[in-house]
Amino acid sequence: MKKLLIGTAALAFASVAGAASAEVSACLITKTETNPFFVKMKEGAEAAAAEHGVTLSSFSGKFDTDVEAQVAAIETCIANGAKGILITPAQSAAVVPAVTQARDAGLLVIALDTPLEPIDAADATFATDNFLAGELIGKWAAGTLGDEAANAKIAFLDLDPSQPSVGVLRDQGFMTGFGIDIKDPNRWGDEDDPRIVGHDTTQGSPEGGRKAMENLLAIDPDVNVVYAINEPAAAGGWEAMKAMGANPDDVIVVGVDGGCAGVRDVEAGVIDATSQQYPLKMAALGIEAIAKFAADGSLPENTPGKNFFDTGVALITDKPVEGVPSISVAEGLELCWG
Repeated sequence: MKKLLIGTAALAFASVAGAASAEVSACLITKTETNPFFVKMKEGAEAAAAEHGVTLSSFSGKFDTDVEAQVAAIETCIANGAKGILITPAQSAAVVPAVTQARDAGLLVIALDTPLEPIDAADATFATDNFLAGELIGKWAAGTLGDEAANAKIAFLDLDPSQPSVGVLRDQGFMTGFGIDIKDPNRWGDEDDPRIVGHDTTQGSPEGGRKAMENLLAIDPDVNVVYAINEPAAAGGWEAMKAMGANPDDVIVVGVDGGCAGVRDVEAGVIDATSQQYPLKMAALGIEAIAKFAADGSLPENTPGKNFFDTGVALITDKPVEGVPSISVAEGLELCWG
């Protein structure tokens, strides 16, 4: 199963071990340096850089939406003569002018995890299919509730008011999987389904999850389904329910990430199901692409039928639902990061 999840998708360009010279440099720009997701991404980039003879410089913001730090990092990479940039954009549209400047200067720019807006503002995107990640947890939650899905009261713990693409895709994927009319697929919050208690934002943190959950429980204390942008926000929401006297065991909590702490929360019953993504693979393949570009100018190709290169996703739960593919918590722990 592990080999199937992380080994079946192959890049449409050849391996270039040793093809790039020591003079080839690349930049990795993440949202923060402390989030385990980005720590694992950096590990993947460093290992691939060593393998392909690429000199790697790493940059990050102080918080998830620190656009200014990312723009400064892009400008530094251009000035230093980097051949390519891997970036998890702090805000999908706000960094586009700087990315355009980098591409105009001849750099290959690959978005990791979070697509730019528009997606073709980067040369390529290596990412989880975030819509599918949300759709899997939505289908699982609806399947778990069965007929009672018609009476669900759903709280949405989203990412940021600016609605970066990664947050929109996961949110809208969940709604689609659950059977909610998403209206404008490029934004959340315009739905009219009475099962939606409301949306609040978390910045993807436990504290943000707690505050957002408190606000939504004040609107309706009978919430019985919680969608969370990621596992830290989901865990914060669970803590808020406990503190406010709700019984979290009566609430379905789902999220996205697949970090080891999150998968252990699935094992402990804090989170009921999560969609796992693979940051190490994203970054390693990104460095390989830059090395290939430096060697012969070739560009990475998208996964057939998609406008990005899909690095894989798997639903993790020990309570499988018929018709919704999933792996066990034990399998998820073998594949997790952080």
